[in-house]
Amino acid sequence: MTTGNDDQDVEGVEIIGGEPRFMAITEDDSDERSLTDLVEQPAKVMRIGTMIKQLLEEVRAAPLDEASRNRLRDIHATSIRELEDGLAPELREELDRLTLPFSEDAAPSDAELRIAQAQLVGWLEGLFHGIQTALFAQQMAARAQLEQMRQGALPPAWASPATATASTCRPCPRLRTSRRAMRGWSFPSSTPSRVP
Repeated sequence: MTTGNDDQDVEGVEIIGGEPRFMAITEDDSDERSLTDLVEQPAKVMRIGTMIKQLLEEVRAAPLDEASRNRLRDIHATSIRELEDGLAPELREELDRLTLPFSEDAAPSDAELRIAQAQLVGWLEGLFHGIQTALFAQQMAARAQLEQMRQGALPPAWASPATATASTCRPCPRLRTSRRAMRGWSFPSSTPSRVP
């Protein structure tokens, strides 16, 4: 698969919905971190993401009074701080650019809370989908590498089941002769004896 750039011929997986990103298991990828490496504490990020999604459903379900809106504003800010602890600096910066803090002097409206929570849930879902795609791409690259190793380890006649024919699968003539010679012989002791 290519990116469409004629100056580069790169194989990989294209992630739809943004700039194509190609991942493979190679030695020269050390300068670019994969998406799975950018989430330093995946379990924590998943827990917080699930909590935020549940809070969004609660905000949508019922109208909130001023005290509950203030509480949700604080929970939102705390959730973002906790999320940042589980992310690499690149993702922290992105999250900071995308999330705007609520004003401290007034309680946010229901609509403001819904928008902020939905934005955060959407960002997290995009992150999770990106991680799944990156893991899938790594798995496919590892499978391809394993298949290449398997094919390289087999003799040329056995490299592919399509190339194996009856002519390449005949037993060795010496083996046939020794099997015939051994018929009727048993080896209970170190000295062979003829079985009647």
